[in-house]
Parts: sequence; C-alpha cells; structure tokens
Amino acid sequence: MIFIQLFKESLLMALNSMVVNKMRTLLSLLGITIGIFAIISVFTAVDSLENNVRESVASLGKDVIFIQKWPWGGGKSEYKWWEFIKRPIPVLKELAIVQKKCKSAEAAAFIVSGSKTVKYKNNSVENIQIVSTSHDYDKIVSFEIDRGRYFSAAESLSGRNVTIIGALVSQNLFGNINPLGKNVKTIGRNFKVIGVFKKEGESIIGDTHDAQILLAVNSVRKLLDIHKRHLDPIIMVKAKEGVSNAELKDELTGVLRAARKLKPTAADNFALNETSIISSGLDEIFNVIGLAGWLIGGFSILVGGFGIANIMFVSVKERTSIIGIQKALGAKNYFILLQFLFEAIMLCLIGGGIGLALVYGGTMAANSLVDMEFSLTYSNIVLGLSVSGLIGVLSGFIPAYTASQLNPVVAIRAV
Repeated sequence: MIFIQLFKESLLMALNSMVVNKMRTLLSLLGITIGIFAIISVFTAVDSLENNVRESVASLGKDVIFIQKWPWGGGKSEYKWWEFIKRPIPVLKELAIVQKKCKSAEAAAFIVSGSKTVKYKNNSVENIQIVSTSHDYDKIVSFEIDRGRYFSAAESLSGRNVTIIGALVSQNLFGNINPLGKNVKTIGRNFKVIGVFKKEGESIIGDTHDAQILLAVNSVRKLLDIHKRHLDPIIMVKAKEGVSNAELKDELTGVLRAARKLKPTAADNFALNETSIISSGLDEIFNVIGLAGWLIGGFSILVGGFGIANIMFVSVKERTSIIGIQKALGAKNYFILLQFLFEAIMLCLIGGGIGLALVYGGTMAANSLVDMEFSLTYSNIVLGLSVSGLIGVLSGFIPAYTASQLNPVVAIRAV
C-alpha cells in the first residue's frame, strides 16, 4: 500500500510539473509528436499500399495457373528473355486440350485483351480494355454484375455480338440512361449490352473491371486474329477443390508438352505462372520499404528523444533544491527517480498520442482525395504508443537517476 501511495504521489508530482511548465511541456511534446507522426505515417502508408496490392493480387486467384509465353519475374536466376521470345503463344485449340485432358482443373478460360475506343452515338471513351474470353471466365475471375447478366453458353459458343461493360464505361457513355439493350461500337462492330459490372474502384495492378468491356472470344475471332503475338493471350486454369497448385502445374506440364509435341529432353516452351510469384516478390519489396520507414522515422524519434532528455536535465537542475528538501524529509531514491521518469514517459505518450491523432486525420484526408483505402491499424497504434513509452524510459532514466542520487545537503544549498 505504501508503494502504491508513493507511486500515485510521484505521478501527481510529474503531472504538476508538466502543468506548471507549459511552454517547456509544449516544446517537449512537439519533438515526440513529429517523430511519432513521421514513423507511423510512413508505416500506415506502406501498410495501406501493401494491403491494396495484396488484395489486387489475391483477386487474380490463389488457385489459378496462368499459361503464358513469358514467365513472371526472374526471381534470383537470370531472366533469359532471348529464349522466352522464341516461345509460341498459347492458342485457342490448346484450351480445348486442357479442358479435355487436365483432370485436376475445375475450369479453364482463354483470354486475350487490348485497348480500343468504345462509342455510343456521339459519346466515346478511349483506351478501354477490350477483354475477349471463352465461356468459363466467370468461374475463374471474381466479379459481380450490377445490372443484367453474364453470357449464355449459346452466346459464347456462337460468338454473338453481346457485351458486358464496366461501371466507368457505362457512366461515361450512357450517364443516367439504362445501358441494357443498347449497342456500343468497338473494333468496327456493334455489340449489344447485356450486363454492367459492379463498380470495383481503382486497382494497384490495374485488373479492375470498371474500365473494361467483356466480349465472347468467338465473336472477336471473326473480326481479328486473336493469335497475334503482341496480344499475348493467356489460358487461365483453376484447380479443383483439394488440388494444390503444384499438382495442377505438374499435370498441365504433361498435357502441354504432349500437345506441343516436345521431346523428353527439350525444355518447356511455356510458362506456368501463379500469384505466389508476385507475392514472394512483394515480400522482398515491402521488407525493404519497411526498413526504409524505420530509418526515416527512427531519426525523427531519436531527435525527439534527445529533446526529452535535454528538457529533463533542465527540469532536474531547476528542481534540485526541492529534491534536497524531499530527501531531507525522508523521500527514497526510487520516489525521486519515479517523479522524473513518469514525467518523461507521460510527455512521450501524450506526444505520441497527438502524433497518432495527426496520422488518423491524414488518413481521413487521403481517403477523400485518393481512390485507395488508407487506415491506421491497431498494430500501428500499439507500435506508436510502445515506441513513445520506450523513448520516454530511455530518455528520462539518466536524468531521473541523476536526480535520485543527489546528496540532500548539497541539493538544498543549490540555487
């Protein structure tokens, strides 16, 4: 009980010192506030960016294999582009082979895309991504249709001139008019709008449906050569439930090597890509960014900590005679130490709290200005307060210990 009482008195005396010396307290808070604001704002921005990127990557599908000409990234090995450029591109007939022979695949779709202008009467939008796909696209890629419907099997098979348009395309071409049943023109043909994708917002990796229109590949192949090399077509294959990506890749390798009649000693002339390749690359990138964040914020925190230590030494100097009187009346060393240590910790925690409040306000402002979600996470709040408390202990301990070791007779005589 005596210790609790002494603890309480130390805390009250620290608070009283902060209230009495308002200007000094304000200047002390400023250094820590700037430091915590710097480090937590960096981490908040990096975490928000990482979450948005990872969500965008996850939308591609963790259980989807992408059959392409080019592999994603080079990893730690050399990226042999001079060999990859000689590879053939995936073709539509290989989709049928995969669908027929790959038993571990739940669905597969052929996709080819390019940018074109889309028109409706006198309105037009440029650089819209035209995505041409086979029927099972909806079983592999995640999306929602706000109005209308997806292609029917008959429409996909016959190559009927129908389309599903993105929310941004719909807004720019039709405004408040219902686009269903209207015709839009692209690649020299009219396509009847049968559906509108639900608005998704901007994506870091650019896979949003908002600025896309979806066409059946059998309708596009009547108008264009979909096997041109610059179009870089893809066959997406989704694994059955319970089938790992490794198992699916092994079976796809056998199916594709047989389809392309590769000799046993010949190297694969195709790439089997998956989102884990991107994720592993992101881990390295964000680890480096995180380290940079610590360096940037660490210097700010260090400056704030030195400021607190300097202020505490000044406080000890000013209150030397009071410390002497307290010790002459029987105050223990730890009681004196706790007074100054609590003052340093409280200064840092209050400064850290203000810094966190500024970061939160910054995230609100960023969310209203940028089409990307920024959020101050609980982990960053805990980190900010923990760092503040730690800096308070480190910067306040030496001045507090110095005060606790003062000789009462010498201290009382100090002016």
